Amino acid sequence: MSFDVICFDCDSTLSKIEGIDELAKRVGLGDAMAKLTDAAMNGLVPLEAVYGQRLDLIRPDQAGMVWLADCYIEHIVAGVSDVFKALAAQNKQIHIISGGLRPAILPLAQLLGLPESHVHAVDIYFNADGSYRDYEQDSPLARTGGKALVAAMLGKHGSLVMVGDGKTDMEAKQAGAYTIGFGGVVERAIVRELADVYIADASLAAVLTHIL
Repeated sequence: MSFDVICFDCDSTLSKIEGIDELAKRVGLGDAMAKLTDAAMNGLVPLEAVYGQRLDLIRPDQAGMVWLADCYIEHIVAGVSDVFKALAAQNKQIHIISGGLRPAILPLAQLLGLPESHVHAVDIYFNADGSYRDYEQDSPLARTGGKALVAAMLGKHGSLVMVGDGKTDMEAKQAGAYTIGFGGVVERAIVRELADVYIADASLAAVLTHIL
């Protein structure tokens, strides 16, 4: 099976961390935030029920975005660079579709050779002093069903596959996407159940046989 458009989630797929949880730990709110994130990723609560709540509690600043960007790169999942190189060599169109914060994901995308226009994530806004102001509240990726909307848009360019660890990634099936559940970082029973194929290998390179 071969696809034209290859889409990846970021948190717990390209990087071993959940960005919002790392930001929470940084300000002493780690345990409470991890429970909210896990509930959303397992489909127990709608994403929009926790998205703004988490950011209002954490209030991440610009310095936090720089710090998180470094964390994403430091904790990159095994095999990611090889996967992106292999796909680029075959002129595949590669995208990141994430409910994470765009400024923190962009440096990782740049490292992997992706243009900014291929990073679909939630923007965040700051005051003049760098303190947190707001997030992109109308972003489809800050609510349930958003990844299906982005996948539908990108699917106009050819057959599409979505690779990710959470229930929100499996929403891409609604847009006709083939879905690959990646359990190399976090094992989720709901993702194993919903995905067209499920991979528990610690290296993302295991997905290549299913997408090329």
